[in-house]
Amino acid sequence: MSTERHSISIHFARTLVASAKRHGVDHQQLLRFAGLNEQLLENPGLRITPDQLSRMMQEMWRVADDEFMCMGSQPSRHGVFTLMSKQAVRCRNLRAVYHHLGHFYNLVADALILDFTITDNEARFSLRLTDPDRDPDNTLREFLLLLWHRFPSWLIGQRIPLKYVTLDFPEPAHSAEHRLMYPCTAKYNQSANCLVFSTDMLDEPVVQTPRTLSAYLRRAPLDWFKRQAYYPVFTRRVMDYLEQAPELAATNMDDIAAELHVTSRTLRRKLADEGTSFQELKDDVRRDAAIHYLSQPSIPISQISRQLGFSEPAAFTRAFKQWTGVPPSVYRRS
Repeated sequence: MSTERHSISIHFARTLVASAKRHGVDHQQLLRFAGLNEQLLENPGLRITPDQLSRMMQEMWRVADDEFMCMGSQPSRHGVFTLMSKQAVRCRNLRAVYHHLGHFYNLVADALILDFTITDNEARFSLRLTDPDRDPDNTLREFLLLLWHRFPSWLIGQRIPLKYVTLDFPEPAHSAEHRLMYPCTAKYNQSANCLVFSTDMLDEPVVQTPRTLSAYLRRAPLDWFKRQAYYPVFTRRVMDYLEQAPELAATNMDDIAAELHVTSRTLRRKLADEGTSFQELKDDVRRDAAIHYLSQPSIPISQISRQLGFSEPAAFTRAFKQWTGVPPSVYRRS
């Protein structure tokens, strides 16, 4: 099973639609482009694929001509990120990348105030919106912090280990998504939105080239929404095993414990220490695989049920409805 078959809270699609409605952008066009509809948006527990969110955001950028998705005090014209990135890929190291990011957007984007500061052992890249009321769901702030961690990480060819992030809004109902977005502790109700990491990373060289950047930009923003290896160690290793298992249904904890050279009891305890369980992880992988398979009309629901290890389609339907709030047949039609 591919690690790309994961899902994302529909919350982000809902906030994009809400912004489009507030600013006269054709929200139905965004939904159609992503293969979604307003009926699906009514269920806050529903999850969508990275490709759907990526397509929706691409269309918002194009239709609104605004890479800030109408959530800033002033638009950022479609193509601004491309212009910035073509200069960033020629930077010498990570220090220069973050200096360039801050300088560039402070010049061209009145909606933001960016600051890059270095102390004895910490680097802080911070963001404030000049009019945060234009971002009532905090989506622009969440997205920009995600982008300005993942894009520089890609440039240097390795994940930048974050010490923590600060966010200038209360902990939201969808904060579980931050586990995927930010590989560290998130601190809420702070004075600014910051990425905080060790100064040890600042001299890491940029390893990408204009040629690799061209391919990266063609995919954008899809790469920013794919699952990253940001889980604690045993959680990540179990998920990697489950996602690659040829027969997920037959895979059990004993198999994975043996593969990891620990006892089942030890693995159970390690997962509990990391705030999860084997069954929870297996259900997450099955849910994401189900969403992936349901997007392929040629695969019958009965076959999906068998592939995921359910005794009958009715059992799969009950589980899927519990995961997403709607039966698989309704999800597929929508």
